[in-house]
This record gives sequence, structure tokens and C-alpha cells, in this order.
Amino acid sequence: MVRRIAVVGSINMDLVTQAPHFPQPGETLLGEGFVTVPGGKGANQAVAAARLGAEVALVGALGRDAFGDLLHAGLRREGINLDHVQRPDDTTSGTASITVAGGENQIIVVPAANARVTPAQVESARGALAGADVVLVQMEIPLEAIEATLRLGRRLGVPVILNPAPARPLPAEWLGLARYLTPNQHELATLLGADPAEDFQVLLRRAPVPVVLTRGHEGAWYQEQGEPVHQHAFDVEVADSTGAGDTFNAALAVFLHEGLPTAVRKACAAAALAVTRLGAQQGMPRAQELDAFLAR
Repeated sequence: MVRRIAVVGSINMDLVTQAPHFPQPGETLLGEGFVTVPGGKGANQAVAAARLGAEVALVGALGRDAFGDLLHAGLRREGINLDHVQRPDDTTSGTASITVAGGENQIIVVPAANARVTPAQVESARGALAGADVVLVQMEIPLEAIEATLRLGRRLGVPVILNPAPARPLPAEWLGLARYLTPNQHELATLLGADPAEDFQVLLRRAPVPVVLTRGHEGAWYQEQGEPVHQHAFDVEVADSTGAGDTFNAALAVFLHEGLPTAVRKACAAAALAVTRLGAQQGMPRAQELDAFLAR
């Protein structure tokens, strides 16, 4: 059965520079490469879910500029429903300037059109959310739109996965509306107003709803009832970690109906495949690739 995923989130053009190392303040480096690739956490998760076989609807915003045209066309090619992607005339499309060095990345995001996503737009997409098996939302859009998504999901009885990135403190009431939170350790500490150095297993127990915690090369931890469970990462050669978290979240949503342990395992595998290639969306695997990887 084809899973139906609704994604509420950002759409960016990523401006990716490869460098020998991250520059210090005032330092000028000769880069090793430059590409423009589609990105934004909302668009990334939508593309990853579509490639894993889901039927995807995206709620977001693009400017009426060259980047917006390219991004819109690319999402169409992925088979994503864009009926709820608005294109205001008076703003540019969002961008993310990404420096990649040694398999890690540094990112500066300019929201632009993404800042125009409103509660009214979320409400207008009620049909898309009501028809979804899972809703995904992240935090590169205004807080009021995130709240609207969480509340609408609760009213409709559709599980919402909140990927709290980039991390900002949120009211405990909002967090309680999510079915799952999917932070890394720093993001979870920020959400809970805790010290990031605190034992992450303690933080898991303090969260108001179940958490699936990503820990990079260590894999993921999750807890629904009882003690936290560890899903080991898959051993691969890392080329670019950009988009790995978005791939993880999309896979978690797509396979959630198979049970949380299976969904987390498949999410870790999909993220592992994603980091072996350069670029956020370029590296995202298709369902057949994931099946073959897991079979090996």
C-alpha cells in the first residue's frame, strides 16, 4: 500500500561550497568545488519520502524568481503535489549557503519566502493533511505555522512528526501535540531547556512525548515505553552529511506503519546511503536502493 505523507516546511536553493577546512574569521580559502542544489528541510523530506515510494504533498512557499522556478520544476519531477506551495510576488526564494569540509557542514539559511508560510495556509491544506498517514513538520518556517500544523494534526487524528531543527525552545503544550520528536542531542536539550552535556538518556525520559534521537555515526535511540533502545548506525564512507537528518525523518514517516523498531532501522539505513553522496537531495536513496542495501 502506498503511504501518504504531508510535509509542511521550507524550500531552499542550497549553495554548496567544498573546502579543505572551515575558514576562520577573516580567512580566505580556495574552494575545491561549488554547486547549486535544491534543499530546504521541508523539500528535502518531501523528496526523500517520494523516492522511498510515498505519495507526498508539500505545504510551503517559493519566490517568483529563477531559483523558485527551478525548485518548483524539480519538485514536480519528483512527483510531489505542489497545490499548497504558494508563490508570493514580493519576495525571493529561500537559500542556504553550505560549506562542506571533512564530511561535516556549516550552514547559513536565509528564509525569504519560507517566512511567509502562515496558519491560514496550513488550514487551507486541511484536505492534504487529513488524507495523510503521517505529517512531517520542521522549524525553518514561522513558529505560528508549526503550532497550526501540530494542532490541526491533533484535531484530524493524524500523527505528526516534529523535527525540531533548527532548534528553538517550544512550549511543552506544543510538544505534547506531536506523535514523535526527532531531535539530535543538542536540539533535544534546547527544546527542554536543559544542558546539552546532560545524559541524553535522562533527556529522553524528560520529554513529554516519545523521542527518536539521532546521534550521527552512533545511529539512533528511541523510547516509547521502558528503557531507551539503541539502533546502531550502518558503516559507510561519508562524503557529505547534508540532508542525512531529512532522509532519516522521511524514512521514519514512510515506514512508521511497520512499527517503530523497523522504521528506525530503515531510517538509519536510508540516512547512511544519503551521506555517501554529495548534496542533500542528490544523495537521497530510492526504495529499491534501500531494499538492496538492507539485504546486504
